[in-house]
Amino acid sequence: MSAGQRVDRPTSDSPAPRRGPVPSPSGSGWRAALRIARRDALRARGRSLLVVAMIALPVVGMTAADVTIRSAKGDQASHLTRTLGAADAHYFASGLGGPVEQSPDMSGLRSASDGDGSGGTQGHPIDVPAALPPGVRHLISEQTVPAMVRTRYGLERLPVTELKVSDPLVRGRVNLVRGRYPANGREVLASPAFLTASGLRVGSWTRVQGLDTRFTIVGAAEEPDMLGEQTVFALPGSVIAPWKAEAVRRRATLPAPDGKEWYVTVAGGVTWKDVLAANARGVAVESRQVELDPPPRAQVPYYRHADSDSGGSDSTQLTAFALTVAVLGMLEITLLAGPAFAVGARRARRNLGLIGANGGDRRHIRAVVLAGGLVLGAAGAAGGVAGGLALTALFRPSIEQLIGVRFAGMLLRPLELLVIAGLGLVTGVVAAFAPAQIAARQSVLESLGGRRGVRGSSPRVLVAGLLGLALGVAVALYGAVSGNGRICVAAGSAIAELGALACVPALLGVFGRLGRVLPLSPRLALRDAVRNRGRTAPAVAAVMAAVAGTVAVLVYSASTTAQSAYRYEPQLRPGTVALSLQPDNLFKEQAAELPRLRRDVERTLPVTGRADVRRVWAGSDCYTDQASPCGSIEIDKPKDHRCPLSGPDGRRLAAHLSPDEHKRMMESPACVDASQSWSEATYSDAGIVVGDASLLRVYFGLDDPAAERALAQGTPVLADSAYAEHGRATLRIFRNADDDHGNGTGGRAVTLPVVTLPDSYAATPAVGMIMPQRTADRLGLHTAEEGSFYRVSRAPTSAEEQRVTADLDRLGGSATLTVERGYQSHQGVVLLTLTLFAALVTVGAAAIATGLSQADAEADLATLAAVGAPPRVRRTLSGMQCAVVAGIGVLVGTAAGVVPAVALRLVDLQEALRSAASDPTLSTYTPIVLPWPALLAIALAIPLFAGALAAAFTRSRPVLVRRAA
Repeated sequence: MSAGQRVDRPTSDSPAPRRGPVPSPSGSGWRAALRIARRDALRARGRSLLVVAMIALPVVGMTAADVTIRSAKGDQASHLTRTLGAADAHYFASGLGGPVEQSPDMSGLRSASDGDGSGGTQGHPIDVPAALPPGVRHLISEQTVPAMVRTRYGLERLPVTELKVSDPLVRGRVNLVRGRYPANGREVLASPAFLTASGLRVGSWTRVQGLDTRFTIVGAAEEPDMLGEQTVFALPGSVIAPWKAEAVRRRATLPAPDGKEWYVTVAGGVTWKDVLAANARGVAVESRQVELDPPPRAQVPYYRHADSDSGGSDSTQLTAFALTVAVLGMLEITLLAGPAFAVGARRARRNLGLIGANGGDRRHIRAVVLAGGLVLGAAGAAGGVAGGLALTALFRPSIEQLIGVRFAGMLLRPLELLVIAGLGLVTGVVAAFAPAQIAARQSVLESLGGRRGVRGSSPRVLVAGLLGLALGVAVALYGAVSGNGRICVAAGSAIAELGALACVPALLGVFGRLGRVLPLSPRLALRDAVRNRGRTAPAVAAVMAAVAGTVAVLVYSASTTAQSAYRYEPQLRPGTVALSLQPDNLFKEQAAELPRLRRDVERTLPVTGRADVRRVWAGSDCYTDQASPCGSIEIDKPKDHRCPLSGPDGRRLAAHLSPDEHKRMMESPACVDASQSWSEATYSDAGIVVGDASLLRVYFGLDDPAAERALAQGTPVLADSAYAEHGRATLRIFRNADDDHGNGTGGRAVTLPVVTLPDSYAATPAVGMIMPQRTADRLGLHTAEEGSFYRVSRAPTSAEEQRVTADLDRLGGSATLTVERGYQSHQGVVLLTLTLFAALVTVGAAAIATGLSQADAEADLATLAAVGAPPRVRRTLSGMQCAVVAGIGVLVGTAAGVVPAVALRLVDLQEALRSAASDPTLSTYTPIVLPWPALLAIALAIPLFAGALAAAFTRSRPVLVRRAA
């Protein structure tokens, strides 16, 4: 080289110079990039396995869900086998009381009239055999009755089905699992679910309440579509007919069995013409031939009505929600995997710098990082599909029991599995896109020297994020106030979440200003997070997205649970149990057994108090002479005390009330209609029972000396003060069924002095008035033993309840036990699962960001150690970095998750208001409840746990590094 000759050297702001145009990576360039990516993936096995696992996880879930749904649903042939067995058709009474219209596949059924259930045969039983077509070659019947069946622990109510399971006609619809078929009327089959719950087994015996016959369980049979159903299968004529005869002999009231259903085979099959002929008789038909070869739509009367195709709306909403969940799920994985690719790009920045120093273009550097996403995405997609198939096959029995459906084989749809794998592959590439852009913009000298710049957030990205956030909130609110806008709420929430994700880098800058007031370790962690937004923002966004979805479901579930709890109508007061004798002609026999039954209840249940009550009725002694009517007793409500919402101006008044005002009015004594629940646990008219002061203490839980003195003096006690006026209440006594009822007329009116309880007892179920025995005698009313109310220290267990029920069976089912357990919410497991999911995502995203920060900060940590920082500083800083990422993401995500939940509750409110417009007494109470324990656990406990976990797994000894000159 001659003196003075100019030498071009790479600057710090540009890659190596190039001579002429450099083509974009293609062909051999991409092959080289894929080789480099594969080599880097094998070198960093831990990081590669982490990325592959994150990509494979949703692919595993989607693959397992797809295979499970397809296998459980089966093809059309397997579906017909499960519903029809080997029969050509299934005939059954529609229950609509007249001619009906049905869809060919029996997915829809309606009355052929204007939908009110009226028809030519209203009130008359449907003759199903008369609707069978000519040419029937073979048929069998099926009939079910609800009954009390003896178990190992006591009694359990379940359906008893009379069906000849051994008949080849129902093979596939009901399958024998183990044992053998019944050979006579004293042998039965039981479903595996019943055997598990009852403690019985094949070879055990059982009884049906009301029959003295001992039935031997000779086998277990299951219905493939209802694995969790508890059922007993008996031969036709072995249970229902003798059960009815025994009920007639004992003059007892037993539940009515369902109508007989018929499975038939017909020469030539059952055609659509045969189905229409049966529909005209009020009989619905499921035909194999019709489902395999459906008639033209124009020949189906069911489709002629506009409301017959309303199911499309539900399908559209389900599709919209599924797409929204899929998009947000893939976005979540992209955000989680992005920082992991950034870790790889940061660790390989020297190699990437060498590519630039040797003539590589930015596009080549970008291709190397994208190739890493392609390689790991392909590995994750393939592993996810394989893992989903393997897990589904391995846990198939458990999955079948969980969903309650037996698989029709492992049905695979290759095209669907290919699409799922493609989603995993695209997720890997998209996750690597942002790190590839950052690596491509990195200068050669910075890459070779290990330096890193500080980049702020782009104003354009912030503006786009704010616009997306505003648009999403507007769409969600529009859907909330317009009514029936759940799709709008879902779409608006997704748009708002995407906008919020774009604002995360700017939010990090806002939080960075808090560092000046923090101690050393939190200040360093927050400063590092703000200075390196390229790796921090995706992790924070991932946490925010997961927490936002979890908080939305938590708030919505807690709100709907509170609404359901408010609308729940109890049978008894909380903490009480009732022993009741049914009103039949066995009063004397029951009364003789009642003391023993009371002792059994007190011995089995955790009883702390007992109050005995008697039934009261008007008319003759109808329970010993069934030819005489019982009559009835009513309590007149004064006109001035009637609920304003139930009058002619109720709709107009309800339209001007807020939900809270409507709730307060409906809870007032005037609007509490306690009669709707009086008959649940007692058999007296208007909830009037004969009792003494012990009923106040045990059942009402009330210590009221004035009310106790009134009962001792013969004065009734009234629970609802709205039925009293000036200290008096009017009873209207109807001696027989021919007396005029309603409008305060007819019968014999008797005005009595009464004592009323506080307004908080107005809605007391089961008991509306306590009448002393002397008052009933003075009014000429009949009384008899009713039973007892018990106060218990805790809710009885299922085994305790079954033991008491078995004791009551000695009266032939004439005594019942009512246990008030209060409103039972089933949301606890869902809320716990969601909270654990949010914790898992938060810890994972924060750990990834912490690992990247440690990779970046090795030189800084070595400098701290060199100037005398103790080893624990490394652990503390690592824990604080993890806690900062988790805390910021959780804080923003919690705020973002409340928006869609509130919008959905506003949609529910609009629906409640529309319902109340037609019936003002319907509740419009639609609360918005924040589950503070779960929210505090997410907002505080999870970030602290993530920080402690990161600190515990960080090595305190520094690693020697070579700093760039």
